Amino acid sequence: MGTDKQMLSKGITYLAGSIPLLFLGPVVIHNAFMNKQNVWHYLVLAVGIIICILAVYFAYRGLTIIVKSLFDD
Repeated sequence: MGTDKQMLSKGITYLAGSIPLLFLGPVVIHNAFMNKQNVWHYLVLAVGIIICILAVYFAYRGLTIIVKSLFDD
């Protein structure tokens, strides 16, 4: 029962990809709320929400892959 190093590397890559998104999403949402008078307010808000959802998805996917690589038979 060893660790699948290729799957572990893939999971860490997903986690590393989610870290910038975890910071970028709230910054974009904050920027959208600070510029409510702009006509692009709703578009920027939607982009920020999508970035946050992607960050959570990539973190979940990365953790799932890491757990599978460590404990799957």
